[in-house]
Amino acid sequence: MSETGSEIGSEIGNVLYPVPDVAKAIEFYRDGLGLPLKFADGDRYAALNGGRTTFALAGPEEDVTGGKPAASFKVADVPAAIAQLQEVGATVLSPAAEGPHEIRAVLADPWGNAFVVYGPKP
Repeated sequence: MSETGSEIGSEIGNVLYPVPDVAKAIEFYRDGLGLPLKFADGDRYAALNGGRTTFALAGPEEDVTGGKPAASFKVADVPAAIAQLQEVGATVLSPAAEGPHEIRAVLADPWGNAFVVYGPKP
């Protein structure tokens, strides 16, 4: 690890909110806050433009965090990121698995906050 942090490198790719009804949630956040829709994958998932960070809505099928909002960090190498995070105290809640659009895993920081790491499919 360098003085400035991990060698893995990451960025916040999105903030994920699990919702029971993606279409209604799109309407709420689009019409209420003015977040433009980037894309939707049926009842599974939607991405809204939140400026520098995507605001993601996960339907029940894509709810990987057990109904809890979580930051999602985009990394180049998911297994390497998981190993690095475990070295500094993270706990794996859901191991790396292939989703419809990426490889992702759910971890918890040392204080119990869930977060997602995700990256490209090989």
